[in-house]
Amino acid sequence: MGKIDLSVVIPAYNEEKTIQNTLGVIYDFFRKKGLNFEIIVVDDGSSDLTALKVNEIKKNISCINLVSYPENAGKGEAVRQGVMVSKGALILFSDADLSTPVSEIEKFLPFIHQGYDIVIGSRRIKNSLITRKQPFHRRISGRIFQLLVRCVLKLPYSDTQCGFKLFKANIAKELFSSLVHKGFIFDVEIVYKANVAGYKIKETGVIWANDPTTTVRFFKDSLKCFIDLVKIRFGK
Repeated sequence: MGKIDLSVVIPAYNEEKTIQNTLGVIYDFFRKKGLNFEIIVVDDGSSDLTALKVNEIKKNISCINLVSYPENAGKGEAVRQGVMVSKGALILFSDADLSTPVSEIEKFLPFIHQGYDIVIGSRRIKNSLITRKQPFHRRISGRIFQLLVRCVLKLPYSDTQCGFKLFKANIAKELFSSLVHKGFIFDVEIVYKANVAGYKIKETGVIWANDPTTTVRFFKDSLKCFIDLVKIRFGK
């Protein structure tokens, strides 16, 4: 394939109903952009036919690679595994439901060209657009969580949890190689470590639509989340 410009990492858990459309959209978009790219789907111990679906799609789209393992290990571990096997000069990770359209990368690439090392999507700054809102209780819990992130870790970003982030590959591999927190809080760990290391991070608004099937529940796990933030602060 020659030099790969971009690796797109898709963590997937029980996505058999959506993965075909997702991969088709991603493939069509980057093919038309003329990039040399690969798509890495990480099947995070799905109990449905996600892996089988991806293998079927691979027969027609050769740039798709599948990483699969039997036990569900968490979104952070899925992204880590995808990052570590990727071959692109840049690495984008995106949620399997495309809650942020893949075309939003066009907002990100100019910042990389300007010298930023990481670009993170945000749902909470001026140029973002929410096309389908979360329920009220989830919006409140999300804001409380980000307040805790600011208080405990002193991070200046409005939204660490949006599942659409772009990295220079060498930096992503460095950060993810030592990932400790494998669940949804992994984003905070990665952004925090990057910030401490002095990497240039740009936060920019994205289009985003809520996925009503999400299983993340901050209120239920609020104490654990707080403890995990403290552990991240002290490198544990």
